[in-house]
Amino acid sequence: MTSEITLFVNPTAGRGRGAHAAQPAASALRARGFSVRTVIGEDAPDALRRARAAVEGGTGALIAVGGDGMASLALQAVAGTRTPLGVIAVGTGNDFARALGLPVREPAAAGEIVAEALKGARTRDVDLGRVGDTWFGTVLASGFDSRVNDRGNRMRWPTGRFKYDLAMVAELAAFRPIPYRITLDGGDVHEVEATLVAVGNGTSYGGGMRICAGADLGDGLFDVTVVGDCSRTTLLKVFPRVYKGTHLDHPKVTVYRAAEVELAAPGITGYADGEPLGALPLTARCVPGAVRVLGP
Repeated sequence: MTSEITLFVNPTAGRGRGAHAAQPAASALRARGFSVRTVIGEDAPDALRRARAAVEGGTGALIAVGGDGMASLALQAVAGTRTPLGVIAVGTGNDFARALGLPVREPAAAGEIVAEALKGARTRDVDLGRVGDTWFGTVLASGFDSRVNDRGNRMRWPTGRFKYDLAMVAELAAFRPIPYRITLDGGDVHEVEATLVAVGNGTSYGGGMRICAGADLGDGLFDVTVVGDCSRTTLLKVFPRVYKGTHLDHPKVTVYRAAEVELAAPGITGYADGEPLGALPLTARCVPGAVRVLGP
């Protein structure tokens, strides 16, 4: 492994925490004899281009410093290669770091873990989801939650998470169950009226909402959580339970496991790792051991 390590930094993540988080990570790496190069793109496509160039150039590791958006960009650069990925999670959601068991919003601690893992060559291979050419580490969301994202992304005011709280209230007022066709592993077909369908490689999305609480990054399968045709009242009762994962016990919730999932539903956008994938239908495949990660 080369001793040059690439820090892949989003300086605006977590309201500026990304820029500060790079410093303790770089210090921990240099203290163990690594040289550190920092990559910051002008925008997401430029950042991805630079990250891919670092991987193709033989960097010893790519360390994503930021939130889930930055981790997602880094996955596009390292998936399918043997370049290890480290994550310094300082964003808003940080769900991929949670799935890996890494510290969240503790850049010094995360930097020490990554540096120690590199020094000791401690890596592990974990699964990723793939839709077309796009990789994802946590959850592919569709339905009520993706409609909230759609509405929030269209809103210019207010800013921050409050925008999505307002979008949720608006979507809840207008909500109707969605007719889905879910095809598992190319043959098992379920036609259901559902509130949402979440395809989980990891356990959580949205900053710790454990929508696919039983998902395992190393089993080669997705957990597919289907929340049935809830009334607004039921949805309001069930939704808070998602933070502990206890919503999976509700009679309106069903979980399937599959290596390939095709979702079809009218007027629904799919989001993976919080980023828009496009309109359904979409087919997601679980790719075993698709990325090598640094961690405990």
